[in-house]
Amino acid sequence: MYKPIYPLPSMAQEDEMGVYAPFIHQRIIAQLTAGLYPLYKSGQIPYEPLPEMMLSEGYATPVPDLMLFEYQTDQTKIIIEICHTRGQKHDLSKVVTLIDEDIYGILEGFVYNYKTGDWFRYRKGDGGLTEPSSFSEILQLDLNAFLQ
Repeated sequence: MYKPIYPLPSMAQEDEMGVYAPFIHQRIIAQLTAGLYPLYKSGQIPYEPLPEMMLSEGYATPVPDLMLFEYQTDQTKIIIEICHTRGQKHDLSKVVTLIDEDIYGILEGFVYNYKTGDWFRYRKGDGGLTEPSSFSEILQLDLNAFLQ
């Protein structure tokens, strides 16, 4: 059995019966995708929102909850992780690591804690320090505006 070179567990929990991802987790991914996709199709943002996709094709790579992909460079520019309070520390670490390792071209990452309503942003070059913000400097959009 093939094991990923860089295994990072997803928010979904696997068991013998399949995958467990809470309803609210999937709902938030759907709301963000539904809000961002029309902006991509109309040309207002340059990156296509893609839910739960591998960061690279051809081998096992991390799977963010939502990524915004640029076809011109064939790279993911923004990632978003949805979590609850117990998963927040892990997801923050995942976002910082993925950006700082500079393997996938990610420039900005977010973690949204649906239990507390808190957003955290990390940008390439921030030195491991996240800030409480849902505003994307790259997109010039407040991501929280898409949540109902």
